[in-house]
Amino acid sequence: MARRHSLLVRFFVFSVLIAGCSIAATAWLATQATTGSIRQEQGEELATGARMYDGLLDYAARHKDWSQAGPELKKLDKATGRRVALTTPERKVIADSGGKDAPELPVAQTAVINPLDVDAELKPNAPADHIDTRAIGPLRLSDAEKATRKAIVEEALKCVREVDPSARAVERPNGRTDLDFTDASAPFDAQTRCPRTVLDEALLAPLPSEERAAKPYTDQVETCLKQTGAQIQLPPNYLADWYSTIPAASPRAAAPPEAAACMSIAKRQFLKQYVAPPALLFITPRTGGAPARTDLTTAGNTRITLTAFAILVVAMLAAWLAAAQFVRPIRAMTAAARRMGSGDRSVRVRAGNGEMGELAAAFNTMSQELEATEEQRKAMVSDVAHELRTPLGNITGWLEATQDGLANPDPELIAMLLKESFLLQYLVSDLQDLAQADAGALRLHAEPIDARDLVDQVAAAHQAQADDNGVVLRAATRGPLNVTADPSRLQQALGNLVSNAIRHTPPGGSVTVSGRRHGTSVVLEVVDTGSGIPPEHLGHVFDRFWRADKSRSRRTGGSGLGLAITRHLAEAHGGTVTAESVVGHGSTFRIMLPVDDGDGPAPTTPPAEVR
Repeated sequence: MARRHSLLVRFFVFSVLIAGCSIAATAWLATQATTGSIRQEQGEELATGARMYDGLLDYAARHKDWSQAGPELKKLDKATGRRVALTTPERKVIADSGGKDAPELPVAQTAVINPLDVDAELKPNAPADHIDTRAIGPLRLSDAEKATRKAIVEEALKCVREVDPSARAVERPNGRTDLDFTDASAPFDAQTRCPRTVLDEALLAPLPSEERAAKPYTDQVETCLKQTGAQIQLPPNYLADWYSTIPAASPRAAAPPEAAACMSIAKRQFLKQYVAPPALLFITPRTGGAPARTDLTTAGNTRITLTAFAILVVAMLAAWLAAAQFVRPIRAMTAAARRMGSGDRSVRVRAGNGEMGELAAAFNTMSQELEATEEQRKAMVSDVAHELRTPLGNITGWLEATQDGLANPDPELIAMLLKESFLLQYLVSDLQDLAQADAGALRLHAEPIDARDLVDQVAAAHQAQADDNGVVLRAATRGPLNVTADPSRLQQALGNLVSNAIRHTPPGGSVTVSGRRHGTSVVLEVVDTGSGIPPEHLGHVFDRFWRADKSRSRRTGGSGLGLAITRHLAEAHGGTVTAESVVGHGSTFRIMLPVDDGDGPAPTTPPAEVR
């Protein structure tokens, strides 16, 4: 065998191919792992989108409409390299940095710009009521009020820093200056150091313009509370929760849920006229633009190549070891098969696990079957020779005696020689039937028949034999027994069973031939009251030249081929033959054939040739 056809080589090549594919996949994954910059760019793009959202949200909070948003979009376009567009909820374009020739906008928007309903995912630090803190409407202070407020806070800082040195002044979106504490408890500790009036004025006191501007808001809150029917007293200085985020020197009571809901609704209604209406934001690549691709560095390519080579070496070594382990039992079976081909039928191989174990077990089963077949062949040749030797010896001896004048060719001698010739012819005919059955050339002339007639014919044909042996022979059938069969061959099969039953039934016994229908089968039974067959022999009754009593002669025990022929004939008709027996009570032989009711296909007849 050419080495390139060796299973070991093919398995190794196949394994290397798999390893190569695995390495390619691994290299691809490694490439993806080394292109982190791409994901970084994506992260930056998301951050850029969030910044753009925040910028446009700031614009919407400070303007009543989008009429001046065009320059703002141009600035964002220039800074990010992305096309930015705003449309109404009905998708009417408000402003587009891409110009008139820009392609159509995508179906899904990037975000919704609404300062009164901030997206917490794009702006994680959004207030609990989702209203942008930059939406202040008429609460914006004049320059004079800013200066006054700043002076108040700076005066308070002189005292407050003795408690919290890190306290500082911060300016709110409406221009209000407030105290900012790093320690939440500092405002309360400051009460012992700072004058109460100075501290409260710095923390909570609203300016006149704030009170005037917030009056409509206060009216809306009270109206909402009246509509709900809730008897709720608003906490003091609750307006400070809007225009100031600094805790008071004295703890403020939290607003009840009903009040908080009314405050949120009133705040939205109050600010609605001072902020831009909601708009859909679209962020897309510029026309003709494409995101930059990040290539692997030379060091990354080298590292991947070395890693792939190392994996390839390990995979090749593992594949070679696995292939050697896989081929070892195959070589053992090959050697055993060669020994078997040389005539050694006793060879066996060690069965392992998995598929190779199953193959070894199948090989051993085949070897056992071949050994048994070889033994049967030898036994058959011996039995055939033995069966032929006796009648041939008788015929030859008497002919020689007649030729030498030692015997007279009288009618009695001629009848005896003719009987021996008939026995030889019967034996040769049986052997021919078996040979045809083994070769698949047993001819059947199948036709629709009623097996009741067949049962009666077989019983009548063997009545004389039953009478000579002192055996009562009966025939019994029930209903029509329609089958498609060769009448002669089926009569031969049933006749073999009846003849065998009569021979093995002692005088005074009985043999019953019956026929009945069972489901989709026609059952032909031969029941005798003979000596029976021991259980250890029951499985061999259909073997060739088998006899339960090895001492029985051919004259009393038959040729030993009748039951074997019956089995082949039953199988050729698409049926089966079985045997049941109880020692001392008798045996039952049963032929089962497919029913032919005339409305279905004819029974299959493998392996015989049907004509």
